[in-house]
Amino acid sequence: MTFNEFNFHKDLLKGIKIAGFREPSPIQEIVIPIISNGEDLVGQAHTGTGKTAAFGLPLMNKIAKKEIERALVITPTRELATQVSDELYHLGRFCGIRTLTVYGGVGYGRQIALINKGVQIVVATPGRLKDLYKKGKIDSFNPEIVVLDEADEMLDMGFLEEIKEIFEYIPQNRQTLLFSATIPELIKDLANEILTNPKFISVVGVDNNTTNNEIEQSYYVIDESQRDEAIIKLLDTEDTNKSIVFCRMKREVDRLTEHLIAMGFNAAGLHGDLDQNDRESIIKAYRRGETKIMVATDVASRGLDVKNVTHVFNFHIPFDPQSYVHRIGRTGRAGKAGKAITLVSTEEFKELQRIQKEVGANMKLETLQLKLNPDEVEVDFTLLANDVRNIKIADNAVDFIDSMEDMDYHEFVERVVSLLFQQTGSNIKELGYNQDTVNSMIESYHNEQKVARQSNRKGKKR
Repeated sequence: MTFNEFNFHKDLLKGIKIAGFREPSPIQEIVIPIISNGEDLVGQAHTGTGKTAAFGLPLMNKIAKKEIERALVITPTRELATQVSDELYHLGRFCGIRTLTVYGGVGYGRQIALINKGVQIVVATPGRLKDLYKKGKIDSFNPEIVVLDEADEMLDMGFLEEIKEIFEYIPQNRQTLLFSATIPELIKDLANEILTNPKFISVVGVDNNTTNNEIEQSYYVIDESQRDEAIIKLLDTEDTNKSIVFCRMKREVDRLTEHLIAMGFNAAGLHGDLDQNDRESIIKAYRRGETKIMVATDVASRGLDVKNVTHVFNFHIPFDPQSYVHRIGRTGRAGKAGKAITLVSTEEFKELQRIQKEVGANMKLETLQLKLNPDEVEVDFTLLANDVRNIKIADNAVDFIDSMEDMDYHEFVERVVSLLFQQTGSNIKELGYNQDTVNSMIESYHNEQKVARQSNRKGKKR
C-alpha cells in the first residue's frame, strides 16, 4: 500500500515524499481511513510506530481540502509538543498549514496573538492550554478535530482533571482522537466521557504485548554495589551509537553524569530541574550527535524522539510497567532494531517479575565476563607454594634466568611471582547472577505470592 491510495491533497503528498515516507506503517494504514471518515478513535500503539503522522496526515488533509479550519493536539510534555509541531509543519508545509506550539515557561503574549491571528494547528501542553481557555484569551479558537497524544502519560503526570476541564471549553461537534501506549481503566473512562462511539484500534501485537518486537530486551541481576561498575562495562562492551541511561531520581542523574564524564564518556544529564533553555540545548546537542550518552529521568522517556538511539539502559528499574514501556520506546523506532538493558538488584527482582507479567516483555537474562586487574586476583598461596616446590625444573630455565641478568634480582623474582599469581588465580569475574541463581529467586518469588494468596483467602473467610 502507498500513501497515494488515501486520496490525499497533492501538496500534502509532496510533503510526505520529501519527508522520506515510502509506505504507511500498520497504525497509519488502519487509522487514516477511520479519521478521514470523521469517526472518533482510540488508538493503542507503542512509541516509534508513526502515530504523529497517523493522526496528523488525515487532519492536515482535511485542512488542505477546506473541510475543516482548525485542529488541536494536546501532549503531556513541552518536548513532545515541539516534536509533534515540527513534524506536522514539515509534512504540511507545501499546503501552507501553520502550526503553533503552546506550553508554559514562556510569555503568553505571542502565543495568544498567533492563535487569534488564525493558525490552523495548535500543539499544546495541558497546563498552559487550560490557563488560556480559562482566562478567555483564545475564545475564538474552536478546533473541529482534537487529538490527545500519549494519554496514559498525561494520566501519570496528573493532568486528568485539566484535560476534562479543557474539554468543557471545546465545542461538542468535534472529532476526537485519543492515542496511548497503554489503556488503563482511567483512560477507558476518559475515552467514554469525551469521545462519541469511538473505534478502538490496537497494534501492540499479540498476547497484549505492549512492547516493541524490534527491541531486544535483556537484564542483569546484580548486587547494589555493582551498579556503577555494570553500567560502565556495558557502555564499554556494547556497540552503541546513541544511548539513553534512565535513572529514577534527579540527583542520581547528576551524580552518574559526572561519574561517566570523569571516566571519559561523552555524556549529558537531563531532568525536570533544568530550565527550558538548558533542556533544549542538551536535546539539540544529543540529536546532532555531539552528545552520545543521555542520562535522564523519566522526563525523557516521553517526548524525546531522536533518530538512531541504539540502546536504552535502565540504570534503575522504573517505578511501574508503563514507564518501562515508554523508556524502552526511545530505541527501536521507525522499524529499526534497538536494545534495552535493565540492571536489577536482588532487592528489585520482584518488581522485574511484575513488569514482565504486566507488559508481556520477553526479557533475556544476561551475564558479563569481566577481566580483573592483577591486584584483584584471588590466589590460594598454600597451593601455589606446593606447586613451586614440586615442579620439575626445565632444561632451559638457567638460560632464561641468564637472559634476564640486566634486571635487579629482587625485581626479577617479584615479577615472576606476580606472573604466577595471574596465571594461577582466576582473573575472570562474572557480572550478574547466572540462570540457576535467578531460577531460585523466581521460585522464591512465586512461593511468596502463593503464601500471600493463601493468607488473603483465610482473611476473607474470617
